[in-house]
Amino acid sequence: MRWAVALLATVLLLAGVAGCGGNGAEPGAPRGASVVLDFSPNAVHSGIYAALAEGFYADAGIDLHVQVPGESTDAPKLLAAGRTDFAILDITDLGIAAEKGLELVGVMPIVRQPLAAILAPRDGPVRRPRDLEGRTVGVSGLPSDTAVVDSEVSADGGDPSSVDEVTIGFNAVASLAAGKVDAATGFWNAEAVEAARQGIPLRVFKVDEFGAPSYPELVLTTTRAELETDPGLVEATVAATRRGYALTESDPRQALDDLLAANPSLERADQAAQLKALLPALKPLPFDEAVLQEWSAWASSHDLLPEPLDVRQAFNLAN
Repeated sequence: MRWAVALLATVLLLAGVAGCGGNGAEPGAPRGASVVLDFSPNAVHSGIYAALAEGFYADAGIDLHVQVPGESTDAPKLLAAGRTDFAILDITDLGIAAEKGLELVGVMPIVRQPLAAILAPRDGPVRRPRDLEGRTVGVSGLPSDTAVVDSEVSADGGDPSSVDEVTIGFNAVASLAAGKVDAATGFWNAEAVEAARQGIPLRVFKVDEFGAPSYPELVLTTTRAELETDPGLVEATVAATRRGYALTESDPRQALDDLLAANPSLERADQAAQLKALLPALKPLPFDEAVLQEWSAWASSHDLLPEPLDVRQAFNLAN
């Protein structure tokens, strides 16, 4: 009898395995997936947290796990190694990854405008970008900062080679308030908002107002392998994420509540101010190929990319 009981147990076990999906989940169970953020959670990610809280990912059959990047996180490499399904990347990082041969594909714009800007005290001598000729501008040390300065000063009729760049790290507001530099690079949705909340009046020169096209700054990205082998997962994730950002656009208070509920250490007033500034740039629309072509040409002309990118390969223009 023992062999019969053992055989019956084996048959039942095999039947149970056969009844599960390929990933071991019960039929109809949500598909597990993960996304690595580009930065610690903030108003930029409101649509993702809204989609989680309101059940949009669950409705699409996805159990999405959000990963906050650490200091050493290299999201493009995590994607390429299959250690995450999706990541939010700066568009330049996506372009650099493509140039390095990593098979990554942007599947949805998250922020539809560049966030970079040159910030200058309102009562200072810099009233427009070309006024930086012969003056100091604080930069973080990233190549993108130099591209922003070059683009803005040259587009405004100035000579960017005459600008004195001073590395200040990520201390734009403090450096401006202390008068250490005449201007500084920063993000209009972060440092500019922070300065306004501190009562520090600034002039904000957005890069897409001086030379750069209005390209999508942040992009939801996956691998080409994921896109080709599991298009259903990609399409469902994009659709649910779009729903989250559509809710953010129509009901920003609810999206803010969802963001703060998942990240209680964030300050409501800070995130509310950032979200208010960001709302026009969070529209959940598809990619615009013409804009991507303009961005590719602009990025290569300012040495962010070695040559213009094949945007039809680097972005899923069907989304």
